[in-house]
Amino acid sequence: MSAPRFVTPWFVWPRRPPTDGLRSSGRPSSVASPPSRGRFVPSAADTAAFLKTVRLFKQFADPELLAFASRLRERSLRRGQVLFREGDGGDEMFVVQRGSIVISKAVTGRVEQVLARDSAGSFFGEMSLFDRSPRSATIQAESDVDLLVLDRDNLNLLIEVNPRAAAAFFHALVYVFIERLRASSNLVAEVTRWGLEATGLDMEGRA
Repeated sequence: MSAPRFVTPWFVWPRRPPTDGLRSSGRPSSVASPPSRGRFVPSAADTAAFLKTVRLFKQFADPELLAFASRLRERSLRRGQVLFREGDGGDEMFVVQRGSIVISKAVTGRVEQVLARDSAGSFFGEMSLFDRSPRSATIQAESDVDLLVLDRDNLNLLIEVNPRAAAAFFHALVYVFIERLRASSNLVAEVTRWGLEATGLDMEGRA
């Protein structure tokens, strides 16, 4: 049975995955089994200083940012290690503190499509804090990676002990969701246009 292969967005033929951080087979060189829940951050002040550089937290006041940072844990991945696969369950949100990750999604059979590469300051998995739905993509470390992790239990604790910090977090997430929804809507429109052009249909001419 052949190993999964990666394709770039919008191309239908498979190609070899990137060589730096991924094996030529497309499979991770090592897989968390299962990944540890992580350790609490050693210094909330240092973590808060880093979070201030992340778009999601830029508008936080310092007291709320410190309270939020105290609920985070650290987790490290080795180069090539899979954090989770598409379809896995989960209740954690992640912020990349160091290194880079590859986000991929199954296309057909054992072919996977690379959706994005994210580096320090990016974040993902926030929807799982609320609905615990299966993961929508696979996350793999392209280099050695350090992550900051917020799980559902620690979010609930934050709500209880510091409602202002929790409110600031939810307020910031609303803007992220709006931004991503608009981007998705624009992407759907663009893909539809490409599809019509590829099939030779002229919807304006048919009106």
